[in-house]
Amino acid sequence: MSTLPPRAGRRCHNSVNPLHSCVYFSPDLGAEFGKLGIDDPSATYFAARAAALGAVGAGAVTSTFYNFNHELVSRHLPAVWSVVSPQAALDARLRAADSTLRRLLGEEAVASPEMAEAAGLALRAAEACTRHARPLYAAHADLPVPDEPHLAFWHAATLLREHRGDAHLAALLAAGLDPVEALVSHTATGKGMAPRWILGTRGWRRADWDAAVERLRGRGLLDDAGELTDAGTALRAGLEEATDRMDAAPYEHLGAEGVERLTELGRGYLFTAAAAGAFPDDLVGKG
Repeated sequence: MSTLPPRAGRRCHNSVNPLHSCVYFSPDLGAEFGKLGIDDPSATYFAARAAALGAVGAGAVTSTFYNFNHELVSRHLPAVWSVVSPQAALDARLRAADSTLRRLLGEEAVASPEMAEAAGLALRAAEACTRHARPLYAAHADLPVPDEPHLAFWHAATLLREHRGDAHLAALLAAGLDPVEALVSHTATGKGMAPRWILGTRGWRRADWDAAVERLRGRGLLDDAGELTDAGTALRAGLEEATDRMDAAPYEHLGAEGVERLTELGRGYLFTAAAAGAFPDDLVGKG
C-alpha cells in the first residue's frame, strides 16, 4: 500500500527528469564532443548516454535504448569508441551538464541553498533504486556522485530517470508494443515527441511509422484518424500505472513531504530552464 498521494512519484519524476534530459538538447554537449572529434549528433547522443555501460556495441544500446533503429545505432557503435573512450565521453557529458545548467538556471540558482537541498532530496530518493533488470540505471549507479550540488542534482536526476526508464521498457514489452508502436502510441497521447523529431533522431522511416499505425489500428488501439481509441487510451494509462508500480521505491523511501518538496524545487528549475530555451518549441505534439 502506497503512503503517497496518487501519481506523486510520477509527478516528481516529471519535474526532475527534464533537468537531466535538457543536456541532450544543449549545444554545449555537441561542442564538448566536437572537441573530442565527434561531430555527428547521433554519435554524440549514443556515446554520451551509453558511456556508463562501457565500450558496448550496437546490440547493447539498441536493447537498452529501445526505440532507436538498430541500423542507425550500428552506424556509430562500436566505432565511436575508437575516437573517444567511455570515460572521456562521461567527462564531456558532465562538463556539458555544468555549463548548460549554469547558462539556463543562472549562477545564483546553481550556488543556492535550494540547489543543495534538491540534490540531497534526489540522492536520498535514489538510495532506494534497485539494479536488477535495470541495466542503464545500474551502470549509472556505479558512477561517482559529483561534488558540486548542481551536478550532484543532475547525477541524481540521471539515476531516477534511468531507473524509471528501465521499468517502462518492461511495461512496453509486457504490453506487446514494439519500438515504433511505442513511439506512435505515445505521440498519439499528445505528450510524446512530435513525429518529425522521432523520424529525424530515431532512425525510422515514414514507412516504418505508417506500418506501426496500421498495426495499432488492427489491434483497435488507434482509430482511422490516428487518434487513440478508448482501448488505446486505457493501454497507455496502464503502461504509466505499471511503470509507477515498478518505480515506486525511490519516492516511498523519500516520503510524502520529501517528494512534495523535490517536486516543488524541480518544477521551479524546470520552468526557469524551459523559459531560457532548454527545449525546442516543436518537440512535443501530434503533428
